[in-house]
Amino acid sequence: MDPLETKNVLALHDALIAWFEREKADLPWRRTQAPYAIWLSEIMLQQTQVATVIPYYERFLARFPTVEALAAAPLDDVLKLWEGLGYYSRARNLHRAAQVVAADYGGRFPAAVADLRRLPGIGRYTAGAIASLAFGVDAPVLDGNVIRILARVFNVADDVTETATKNALWALAETLVPPGRAGAWNEGLMELGRVICTPKSPDCPHCPIAAHCTARALGVQEERPVRPPRAKTPHFDVTAAVIRRSDGRILIAQRRPEGLLGGLWEFPGGKREPGETLRECLRREIREELDLEIAVGEQIGVVWHGYTHFRITLYAFACDYLGGTPQTLGVADWAWVTLDELSAYAFPVTDRKIIAMLRDGGQLGMDLI
Repeated sequence: MDPLETKNVLALHDALIAWFEREKADLPWRRTQAPYAIWLSEIMLQQTQVATVIPYYERFLARFPTVEALAAAPLDDVLKLWEGLGYYSRARNLHRAAQVVAADYGGRFPAAVADLRRLPGIGRYTAGAIASLAFGVDAPVLDGNVIRILARVFNVADDVTETATKNALWALAETLVPPGRAGAWNEGLMELGRVICTPKSPDCPHCPIAAHCTARALGVQEERPVRPPRAKTPHFDVTAAVIRRSDGRILIAQRRPEGLLGGLWEFPGGKREPGETLRECLRREIREELDLEIAVGEQIGVVWHGYTHFRITLYAFACDYLGGTPQTLGVADWAWVTLDELSAYAFPVTDRKIIAMLRDGGQLGMDLI
């Protein structure tokens, strides 16, 4: 993985940057150098497609036009606006980082990579992207797209998930940054990985740096980067209770702020343990989380959903409230709400599908619950 000769590096820079300036997509965050807007786009683009991000980005900036406005907003409002974008820890970190920037930096983002990395939710890649795009700092970036490009250009035959290989790729990325042109170079790499040097069937005939690609010359471009075989994705059965009180109100619970989907609201329930029936699971979970007794009625519907590292089948049941005062034993908060009031709360996609089922059931979902 030795760097190219100096003259070839210069040719590589020129070819990629010229292609990017000529072919780059017109994206809203490319129309500004405002650090706040660039930071927001980089956080939203983590593990999310560009087409999905654009409407969220535009709504977010319209609602929170400055870092101070975001810092002052309640977290529930931030999560509601983020609803549907997924990976909700990004929204929680975004909110915390805005508060740090507002309180400790007077509302101005730091330019140095080291200072940016101290902010919640900003790792080495995101810090390099913000520093180079917003401040012109000669900082490298290395995400999945850039790893794939470097592994092909330099024919990296080592497992890119190994720490030693990642460290070597970071060192290579740093040596390749063109002084004074880091922003265009980094964006060019990102764009190339998005539209040309894709994971499967890369469009080598239209690649602006194909002449520099060792893997293509050897015909092994689709074998790079090298990764270990994927482990089987675990699957879990999960239950959710739509608990109805005598006045027709429904109980919802807020997840604790840490962990997956932290801070979002949901229909309470949880994962089925070995040997349990779905109804037994639901009664146990409601006792453990809220200290309530319920009668589990008919099944409302089933929702299938995949997360990054596991999949679930969610079984939703109509339940009657039998007694007890809700306690925050395993939840952050709870509320009795009408079906119409559910729209004011931020829910994960699985629970939004349950809400759709309830609304399809008629007024207050009574046909279902």
